[in-house]
Amino acid sequence: MADAYTPTVHGTGVKATIQRFGGHLAGMIMPNIGAFIAWGLITALFIPTGWLPNKVLGELVGPIIGTLLPILIGYTGGRMVHGQRGAVVGAVATMGVVVGADVPMFLGAMIIGPLAAFVIKQVDRFTEQRTRAGFEMLVDNFTAGIVGAAMAILGVWGIGPIVEAITTAAGHAVSWLIGHGLLPLASVLIEPAKVLFLNNAINHGVLGPLGVAEAVKSGKSILFMLESNPGPGLGLLLAYFFFGPRLLRPSTPAAIIIHFLGGIHEIYFPYVLMKPRLILAVIAGGASGILIFMITGAGLVATPAPGSIFAYMAVTPRGGYFGVLAGVLVAAAVSFAVASALLGFGRANGDEPATAPDASTEQPDAATAPGTEDDKHAQPVIREV
Repeated sequence: MADAYTPTVHGTGVKATIQRFGGHLAGMIMPNIGAFIAWGLITALFIPTGWLPNKVLGELVGPIIGTLLPILIGYTGGRMVHGQRGAVVGAVATMGVVVGADVPMFLGAMIIGPLAAFVIKQVDRFTEQRTRAGFEMLVDNFTAGIVGAAMAILGVWGIGPIVEAITTAAGHAVSWLIGHGLLPLASVLIEPAKVLFLNNAINHGVLGPLGVAEAVKSGKSILFMLESNPGPGLGLLLAYFFFGPRLLRPSTPAAIIIHFLGGIHEIYFPYVLMKPRLILAVIAGGASGILIFMITGAGLVATPAPGSIFAYMAVTPRGGYFGVLAGVLVAAAVSFAVASALLGFGRANGDEPATAPDASTEQPDAATAPGTEDDKHAQPVIREV
């Protein structure tokens, strides 16, 4: 099933390389979209500010996003590289990055899962011809265990400090833009940071405290709206619904509800990771929304938590609804327009082809291509329909 999201890409040029990279990201994220939606529903319903607050059920939120979802991504990425053995080693290695950082490690999982699988793949090639008959299972189990443990340790000691450094740098950069009156440009940093699941660190660690200080003086602050605006995500998801690949369209209505009405922005991040160029859409949407907020003098009295349209309305000062709604709608419209263009407005019957092979370099069909030494670990290639 996972391979349906990873169509074959031919060619060796820059475009083909980028498309192949995007295909690998999609192959790691899309099979797990159901788990993201499950987490989004649980979060929107049961957190203290949700629709049906429940302390016991709300305890599911943290472990799912902090542990389960990264491990699923690492498992899937490992499986793409080296079958089931790669999946198991990738999942073990991902546990290292989960422990080594205080933020959801989706990016770390997307790196270390395939990397760990690649390492065990090379180890298997080395030991395959050197293992005596009858010792294959013993050698396979121990090599997988050793590689998994080593990569998990690498995840704890290597990924955590890197993520912390990225978060700190992003926070300082956003503060600098705010201090120099360049608020719309803040989206250039905020939106990519959000997609890497650093949204809470940026919002609550940087923008929230600055917004509180401003709100004490003037009664409202635009800083509460820089990261929490649901407009860019709404526009992106609508573009996917109308013009995205047909395999993805059925998942977008639930994602729209969870994101815009439930305020769980993380639900749209995988859609950007699957096609990284769409980060331009949410940046454009975010910058446009901030510009409208500035022109209309909009602001909120507190941080909307979660960032749903209802929470926005709840913390909008009296008489300030026009500016707030205008910024959200403009952000959604701009994000939708840019994302639709980047998705090709649904060409090829709703599926954007993964590549456009050169006629001069026509490749044999994958189904009839000769096998390789890794066939026992490989998965069948399924083309997009």
